Amino acid sequence: MLALALGGFGIGTTEFVAMGLLPEMASGLGVSEPIAGHVISAYALGVVVGAPLIAALTARVPRRTLLIALMVAFTVGNAASVFAPSYTTLMMARFVAGLPHGAYFGVAALVAAHLAEPGKRAKAVAMVMMGLSVANVIGVPVAAWIGQALGWRSAFALVAVIGVATVASLFVWIPRLDGMPVTNPITELGALGRVQVWMTLIVGMVGFGGMFAVYTYVSTTLTDVSGLGASFVPLALMLYGLGMVAGNFVGGYLADRALMKGLFLSMGSLVVILAVFVIAVRNPYTALVFVFLIGLAGSSMVPGLQTRLMDVAEDAQTLAASLNHAALNIANAFGAWIGGVVIAAGYGYTAPAAVGSLLAVAGLVVLAAAVILQRRAVR
Repeated sequence: MLALALGGFGIGTTEFVAMGLLPEMASGLGVSEPIAGHVISAYALGVVVGAPLIAALTARVPRRTLLIALMVAFTVGNAASVFAPSYTTLMMARFVAGLPHGAYFGVAALVAAHLAEPGKRAKAVAMVMMGLSVANVIGVPVAAWIGQALGWRSAFALVAVIGVATVASLFVWIPRLDGMPVTNPITELGALGRVQVWMTLIVGMVGFGGMFAVYTYVSTTLTDVSGLGASFVPLALMLYGLGMVAGNFVGGYLADRALMKGLFLSMGSLVVILAVFVIAVRNPYTALVFVFLIGLAGSSMVPGLQTRLMDVAEDAQTLAASLNHAALNIANAFGAWIGGVVIAAGYGYTAPAAVGSLLAVAGLVVLAAAVILQRRAVR
């Protein structure tokens, strides 16, 4: 589990560190900051494209071999980012680095569930996702600090080193996994024809979109609305990361005991927390508390969504599990976009939380509809 989580730690670090190094990257590449921001989009595009493509095309590959190959590709993409001589080549390198993201998490979740003790499947999945959460607490701040001190390329060099360490850990600690079935591309693509798979993905896209609508603009919200000094923003981001760590534990616990009830509880909590944040953000102390709670509530949905996708996908679990992370990256882009729309419309920096709460409500509606359809199908 530690070897699998280490890969998640590296992926989480590279995914979010670019956001904190955009000024340095723009200066070093000789482009404007908005143009430099496209490297983040290139990575996200790699995730969305790579998740279904790799999961389908590698259906026959043994899971241990696939995990190692995916992390090798991830390491190569980040090493290429270090040596990219131009903006165009950096865009290509970030796209390549993003390709294995969703497939790695999907396969790692299946492996963790396969190796878990009876009744602890979701907890094992949560342990894999823990690497992503811990990256927001430790990996991203450390990589950003190194990038600012030694140049932005050094941040991606650190991620490449983590990738090498993960490859070695997977090679040494992951067993042969001969008991895990392999499928074929046609079987895996069958997941795309299952209504419950699509509805679960939509729940993630809409619900997580609400969380990212707030998180994308949290720095300016805390300084302009809460009245916090800029020096407190790293503390707030660390609290958010700690909330994600706690949310992984909570989400895994809930999903193992009552999967659907846990999902309704997690998403319902996010609805309330985002709505109250509109008011709570006006006080610096309550704002920090609710930043932690937003991370907790949002992250607690991930183990449950991942586990449900594995259940409803039947014999196409690899593709379905990988698509979960493509959906979450779409949620990231969608949430950032809609948050920017309401801010640009003049509604202020509390508006993303209000819109985010409504998006979480929409996610609850889709989840309820999925349950109703599933019960009718059983009858």
